[in-house]
Amino acid sequence: MAESKEDYLVKAAEGDGFVFADGVFRPARTAPGSVVTSTLARFPAAVPEIPVSNVDTAAEYYATLGFRLDWADDEGGIAGISQGDCRMFLTDGSFHEHYGTRGPVMVWLNLNSKDEVDELHRRWKLAGANIVAEPKDKPWHLREFRIADPDGNQLRVFYDFTWELNQKHD
Repeated sequence: MAESKEDYLVKAAEGDGFVFADGVFRPARTAPGSVVTSTLARFPAAVPEIPVSNVDTAAEYYATLGFRLDWADDEGGIAGISQGDCRMFLTDGSFHEHYGTRGPVMVWLNLNSKDEVDELHRRWKLAGANIVAEPKDKPWHLREFRIADPDGNQLRVFYDFTWELNQKHD
């Protein structure tokens, strides 16, 4: 029998010096007051959970935006999608009931330049994405735009240009 995704994630975390108990990951302790040295080279990117009404339908929508379906568990109501370094989980009603999660949610995607923000906007607009807000430089120094999926979840694509402003003042 294949290992479940939950078992896989628990084993991976335990390999990085954590233990899973009572539904929570905690640093493993070898002696009172000491913590196992982690092999974790850098903190990983967050992987958001996107609550959807139907995993298959949502995966098809995200495929039009260039995401790839990496895996799916129809019985568990969860699927993993990715594009480049971005990974997300799509979860349906059976998953929500079991884990008590709800939606819709807002996921922020951090790009590397204003040009990348504009390029992704053009690409997703051509793909038929539901554009909620066009690209714009905001007073908080982010260039951003937003799209919505059929379940009302939003992807907020942005670039933080604060450092560019700071360079001009140096």
